[in-house]
Amino acid sequence: MTAAASGRSDWPEVVTVGETMALIRADEVGPLAQVSAARFGMGGAESNFAVALRRLGVSVAWVGRLGADSLGDKILRELAAEGIEAVATRDPVKPTGLMIKERRTAHNQRIWYYRDGNAGSRLERADVPEQHVAHARLLHVTGISLGLSDSASAAAQHAVDIARDNGTQVSFDLNYRSALWSPDVAGEAFRELVRRADLVFAGDEEAAMAVGPADDPVDLAVRLCEFGPSAAIVKLGAEGCVARIDGRTYRRRAVPVQPVDTVGAGDGFVAGYVAEHLAGADVESRLQTAVTVGAFACLVPGDWEGMPRRNELGLLAAAEPVSR
Repeated sequence: MTAAASGRSDWPEVVTVGETMALIRADEVGPLAQVSAARFGMGGAESNFAVALRRLGVSVAWVGRLGADSLGDKILRELAAEGIEAVATRDPVKPTGLMIKERRTAHNQRIWYYRDGNAGSRLERADVPEQHVAHARLLHVTGISLGLSDSASAAAQHAVDIARDNGTQVSFDLNYRSALWSPDVAGEAFRELVRRADLVFAGDEEAAMAVGPADDPVDLAVRLCEFGPSAAIVKLGAEGCVARIDGRTYRRRAVPVQPVDTVGAGDGFVAGYVAEHLAGADVESRLQTAVTVGAFACLVPGDWEGMPRRNELGLLAAAEPVSR
């Protein structure tokens, strides 16, 4: 769908550009060859982020490319149900991408991606809605788009160009995927985008790809900020995070949980931080919401289903297990 280039007053506060795929998730533990039941849904870093952000009360548009098929219809239905505006090009030739999650053991999963040459990898500059980005408060992109294909990288870079030209803030999550490219090539691309971002998020290994190894993750955050962003947050999983924001260093512990599925936790973390950043909250509140949303994402199977609504953020600290 598209919006009129003028006369609109309800532009989404945040725009995110990237790949969303259909998802098949095994219900049973064990090799996929023996599984007899599975669930069908969607997954993708940018749409995970969008769901988490929308549940926290921020209006958001997801921009991407889907096949003109039933898998694409499923994704659009899910996004609409979450209140997310989808600006989706429907590719008449290539299918919607697919990923399959295998629960190999009770504590380990494998993810198989079927994305080569699919609709998402054919995302291009013309698919990016200039007015949406220009009117947004923040644009969010990830390293997945940079590594997915030349055209997808160009689309993400074009969105950043529009943001820079119009005073829209840029949030960048490095989000490295080894199946897409090598660490050396990714690191160079990451550095270029970090230079153009206002907010940068990375795991410690991802940050090291961009700025070199360090003994302390705080050093990684400091080095990322030396490229230009005002804030660099290094995600440390169960150890929480460290951050360098406006020249000051912060540390935040994770919210302790028993994880069921950690996929999507990093996307939720970023959404939690961005939501509070846009609300003008202090840094401690931003980081606390970030680790809380990340923890919620780990508590259910699926990439985005566990993302909390704002009125649920206190549940993990509740003394009583039943709310009445």
